[in-house]
Amino acid sequence: MLTDDDRALLGASRRAVLATIGPGGRPRLVPVCYVVDPDRPVVFSPLDEKPKRSDDPLALARVRDIAADPRVTLLADRWDEDWTRLAWLRLEGLAALFHSSDPAHAAVVAALRARYPQYERQRLEDRPMIKVVVDRVVRWPPSG
Repeated sequence: MLTDDDRALLGASRRAVLATIGPGGRPRLVPVCYVVDPDRPVVFSPLDEKPKRSDDPLALARVRDIAADPRVTLLADRWDEDWTRLAWLRLEGLAALFHSSDPAHAAVVAALRARYPQYERQRLEDRPMIKVVVDRVVRWPPSG
């Protein structure tokens, strides 16, 4: 589902935009940090300690939205002034909370810290994440 080119774009992009479905069906967009599972079409985004309206990660609007409707979209892109180099990926799937009690949580924390050195100073071990199981990929430019 994710091609080598898709994974390269996701690896090069420093952030993606997460779209959830808010109250009344309105889209809610937020930029997020993320890592991609190396073997599966799964993306993890931490509920980190960057300043937010609430210190409780479970009180965040994106978490409430996912609890009400797990359908989400992630958009990652490559911008260039040379428009022949523009590219984007839209990853659609179902999201759920990924808790620190999951045995794979520590490996995801390590991957996040390798990608974002800022996370060395945050207690990600104790915080849930958003896990998106991707079931559809739309890309520009379209491949093959």
